[in-house]
Amino acid sequence: MRFHSKRGDHLNWLLLPGGPGIGSESLHELADAMAVPGQIWLVDLPGDGSNTLHDDDDPYSQWPQVLVEAAQVLPNAVYVGHSTGGMYLLATPQLHGLVRGLALLDTAPDASWHPAYVEMTRKYPLPAFEQAAVAYAEEKSIGNLTTLAVSSAEWNFTADALEVGRALLARMPYNSAAVEWSDACFDHSYRAAWWPTDIPVLRLWGDRDRIVTQRGWSAPKYNTPNVMVRPIARAGHFPWIDNPGEVAEAFSTFARRVMAA
Repeated sequence: MRFHSKRGDHLNWLLLPGGPGIGSESLHELADAMAVPGQIWLVDLPGDGSNTLHDDDDPYSQWPQVLVEAAQVLPNAVYVGHSTGGMYLLATPQLHGLVRGLALLDTAPDASWHPAYVEMTRKYPLPAFEQAAVAYAEEKSIGNLTTLAVSSAEWNFTADALEVGRALLARMPYNSAAVEWSDACFDHSYRAAWWPTDIPVLRLWGDRDRIVTQRGWSAPKYNTPNVMVRPIARAGHFPWIDNPGEVAEAFSTFARRVMAA
């Protein structure tokens, strides 16, 4: 965990990145936009992002259950999970009773998002991405993974945010082992293991997100009265880049609900 900012001591906001294999630095602009009461922390799971100084030979054996530790250490925790990060949160039912709120950004309740993503890539091919994927398959280096991520920018960002998006993806720390673990052990078998109904939940996404489809949320069990739903207009997979004002407003409203709960 790395400290980002503080506006009082009311809540502890734990921001978990997507990916996997991408650092929580991808959430800096989100943290900057969040005018919420309390402290904001950027969280990297062991072996991911900048969190590579560890003695464990197999840090991924702790995934995603290690998320419980942060919620146990910090009082009044509110988890914010982007994309796969949100899926890790929903795969960890031990968090029930440990968090005051849960924010799920551009994420999904099960693995059905993945074939929809693959179909999107076939419908809107990016030759540079295809070339980078071949290079990464031949050599799973950080350099090749970075090139692969940057070449996916047109899927992740709207045209207006493309230049900023490419720069964001280019400056990230990446971890190939985290990508491989999640692909082998999580991405294709994931299904939400819990759904909180006794704490405020924010479900927020860019209405032009092409990475993670939102169709899986239509089931009544995910539309309980405690859920605040916020599609962000004219925004892609990183909606706080396209429309930080609307994202900030959503988090302000959500924070008030958490404080009142």
